Amino acid sequence: MSDYVKNLMAEVKAKNPSQPEFHQAVEEVAESLSLVMERHPEYRAAKVLERIIEPERVISFRVAWVDDQGEININRGYRIEMNSAIGPYKGGLMFHPSVNLSILKFLAFEQVFKNSLTTLPMGGGKGGSDFDPKGKSDLKIMRFCQSFMSELFRHIGPDTDVPAGDIGVGGREIGYLFGQYKKLRNEFTGVLTGKGLNWGGSLIRPEATGYGSVYFASEMLNTRRQTLEGKTCLVSGSGNVAQYTVEKINQLGGKVVTLSDSNGYIYDEEGINAEKLNFIMDLKNVRRGRIKEYIEKYKNAVYTPVDSKLDYNPLWKHKAQCAFPSATQNEINAKDAGNLLSSGVYVVSEGANMPTTTEGIKIFLDEKILYGPGKAANAGGVAVSGLEMSQNSMRLPWIRDEVDNRLRMIMKEIHNTCMQISDRFGTPGNYVNGANIGGFLKVADAMIDQGVV
Repeated sequence: MSDYVKNLMAEVKAKNPSQPEFHQAVEEVAESLSLVMERHPEYRAAKVLERIIEPERVISFRVAWVDDQGEININRGYRIEMNSAIGPYKGGLMFHPSVNLSILKFLAFEQVFKNSLTTLPMGGGKGGSDFDPKGKSDLKIMRFCQSFMSELFRHIGPDTDVPAGDIGVGGREIGYLFGQYKKLRNEFTGVLTGKGLNWGGSLIRPEATGYGSVYFASEMLNTRRQTLEGKTCLVSGSGNVAQYTVEKINQLGGKVVTLSDSNGYIYDEEGINAEKLNFIMDLKNVRRGRIKEYIEKYKNAVYTPVDSKLDYNPLWKHKAQCAFPSATQNEINAKDAGNLLSSGVYVVSEGANMPTTTEGIKIFLDEKILYGPGKAANAGGVAVSGLEMSQNSMRLPWIRDEVDNRLRMIMKEIHNTCMQISDRFGTPGNYVNGANIGGFLKVADAMIDQGVV
């Protein structure tokens, strides 16, 4: 670690105590950018990175709502408006008990670079609440969303901040949030993405993050003149990202053998084909069940419950060539990274945000496998959100093939940027440096052009 990074991190930790996820995200980017600061002292003199690290605005508010029994509940709501140098703030809303400032700041910070890589004019932001929608009735969720938006509406807008869905915020929640925004502002505008198709949404948006991570893996494999055809793949998670990762892998000729949720994972050696995936989509999206139910229908599969005594995840020990971590942050530690390599995996494309620890990333980079970090590999979701914004502005929907083609071209362009930048800074094939530096340069130049603001 260079002196520049050491001093920067000391300052970040002093200013932002007890925010480990945020520290981790900043340190990973800063390590890459030390290469830039050596060649371009003007960025260091202008303290561009220090300004990107500090959010432009942190909004915290009370969300009081009444449940079905007439009881008053109080949650916390947040919006981190991180950086708007290249466009309005753009990033998801999360409803989950684990939501706190550290997680939201790390995600907003990552979002700045991810959005820059898409080539679309979007800044970075993130928000959400510690509200847990799991198991709650539609009426409870509607009341919460209406109360949440009654505060948030004054801080967002199509040219200011355009939130999207994320963990715990799907089409149902976006609908309730949009309805309340429309009522309060008396206008129908593209202030949220992930909307229903019949009222401003975009085709391919639900699929975009999963599809994008697979497209990125395909581009990485192309550098070795390979494809996903015939490859065995490990996928974690079983939500939106994981489901559409499986769908696209199947379409490209690969075979997925694992999926998981917070209770455990399934291993199906025969592969999770289209029929089995439809069962999982119904299980998770409609019945909101647990992944364990898969083995009740498909007897040849094996279910392994979470064992808190283990310091590794056995999901990552199965023989495969490709891995798509699509569940949550830091799900692959150093031991998991070693297990993946021992199991034959040489392609890792991250569908989740920061799913690999710092130590795990170092192992992947040292072994020179094809490793696509989240800010590049999972940028497909926000890319199609940007395309939804364009369609809303024009009030013209695009057909499915057009959106999918645009998504694939954006992921190809992100891959090319990562390759070119990593070559330019003397670390060929290092997608981490390519993504961090590539995302930074566009934002940094815009900030210098706009002065100290």
